[in-house]
Amino acid sequence: MTYPDITLLPQLAAYFNISIDELMGYEPQMDKMEIRKCYYLLAEEFSSLSFEEALEHCHEKIKKYYSCYPLLFHMGILLVNHFMLAGSPEKSEQILEEARELFSRVKTEAEDPNLGKEALQMEAYCLLILKRPEEILELLGEDAIITNPAEPVLASAYQLLGNASEAERILQIGIYKEVVALCNVLSSYMNLCTGGAEEFEEICSRFLAVAQAFQLEKLHPGIMLPGYLMIAQGWAVRKEWKKSSKQDQFFSEAGRGIWISRAKRGRKNNDCKASYRDAGSF
Repeated sequence: MTYPDITLLPQLAAYFNISIDELMGYEPQMDKMEIRKCYYLLAEEFSSLSFEEALEHCHEKIKKYYSCYPLLFHMGILLVNHFMLAGSPEKSEQILEEARELFSRVKTEAEDPNLGKEALQMEAYCLLILKRPEEILELLGEDAIITNPAEPVLASAYQLLGNASEAERILQIGIYKEVVALCNVLSSYMNLCTGGAEEFEEICSRFLAVAQAFQLEKLHPGIMLPGYLMIAQGWAVRKEWKKSSKQDQFFSEAGRGIWISRAKRGRKNNDCKASYRDAGSF
């Protein structure tokens, strides 16, 4: 079997009124649903295959869709979520650096400003785990521009269009994002608090009050883990052993809740696969 001269590809594509990518069967982009499906499939492989096999499949997707920046962003997230499975500190560092490079590419090349902003934050997060604070300051800068959230404006626009339900949905998303961000900041602030027991207890009370008001143990138990850990460590430093032990218990319960949630999700996915197999057998 012979193939046409590569110099003839533009003429062949023009003859059939298609692009060269279509002529070669190459699809450089994936839509949101395809990206989401790809992410979950690859995430599952990190638990069902060896780390090397799952990583190789990630590399194949990255290589094939290197100009699909939303996919590259999610591949970076995938690597950040699984780098600790690499088997050695050196390999883990290599995976984190690979994720950082993906975020850097997305930040530089993506036309979507929101995606670029998220990639910038994730690149800084990778540098934080890699313990390279000077590069974080250089990347973000002390004079980073703080913009107001877009959700109120978007919600007002939907309200003017008569779509109150969409306006409500947008605002709920905005509230959720800001609450999660606030809890993250409070966790970091607790870690830096060098004051006495009274000052530390006030910070802890604010964190727990926000968490209770928005039911974060149910909605986002993962955000509670670092908070409980910081509270337990803070009380341990102040030799308040009973209070520290109580937070350790909360930490364990939150971690167990995450494990149970993931186990249920895994069983649900397996049930879906079994249904598909059963349907295909008819």
